[in-house]
Amino acid sequence: MADRTQLGAAIITRVVEWRLDLPLSMFPQTPPTAWHELAPEFSPTFWDTDNWHAFVQTWVVEVDGLTVLVDTGVGNGRDRPAMPYLANLDTDFLESLEAAGISPDAVDVVVNTHIHTDHVGWNTRRQNGVWVPTFPNARYLVPEPDYRYYHPDNANARGPGRDEEHQARLDGSRIMFLDSILPVDNAGQIELWTDAYQISESLWLRSAPGHTPGSSVLWLDAGRPAVFVGDVTHSPIQVHRPTDSCVLDENPTEAAVARRRVFTEASQRRAAVIPAHYPGHGGATVLPRGDGFMIDDWLDISAG
Repeated sequence: MADRTQLGAAIITRVVEWRLDLPLSMFPQTPPTAWHELAPEFSPTFWDTDNWHAFVQTWVVEVDGLTVLVDTGVGNGRDRPAMPYLANLDTDFLESLEAAGISPDAVDVVVNTHIHTDHVGWNTRRQNGVWVPTFPNARYLVPEPDYRYYHPDNANARGPGRDEEHQARLDGSRIMFLDSILPVDNAGQIELWTDAYQISESLWLRSAPGHTPGSSVLWLDAGRPAVFVGDVTHSPIQVHRPTDSCVLDENPTEAAVARRRVFTEASQRRAAVIPAHYPGHGGATVLPRGDGFMIDDWLDISAG
């Protein structure tokens, strides 16, 4: 599924790969009453009584003569022992991308906001039994702190996980790195960056650590601002309760700080916040309210 809108001089296209329903318990700081109180505004699009709903999707930004992909989803045929619900997918993601008028050969830049399995999978595809870059003419911009953290050679320096599930995800990251990062690196297409990186006149990357050590956001301003925030937020419950983290955050305290900082800056700039996993309209402008924020206006894109 693909849909598009225009933000100033930039064309924004959403390409959905997969839909997930995951337990509300993945937000351990969020009391059950909070979901219920906000249900009239956000249910059933974003959650129901048992699960929160998410898309795995790629955002395509066409601006300044560039075609830029923001995150690349899960990918097909992946071995993901720590996340079996993402293993061995067989989706029509590439066909949807082509149907939206975006050829893999025409992609100039791939942004991985962070190195997690549902953000880097289509970095590569299997060809003649070997993983090769899906976008052969693109620069892949990867945050260096994540590259170092998840590189298999650095597993001992990383230390143990905080619990059994976290350790399983860290162990599984080795497979993900080998099939989705290393083949692109070996092809000479990865460019590592730290803190900030200017892509073009209208696009720049900034670090927002917490979800992962190198978690980042992509700012766009081509006449109407937006910020692609990756997993700074997983669900709009965190708009209202920005200190509530997800169990997938590597450092929940840092993640909450980054979330509040990004939301605050976005509200001041009247920039659309566009996360990696929001279903519905995919993103929204936000305004401060009390200790948190509120949705002001949804992105002008079909609810999907």
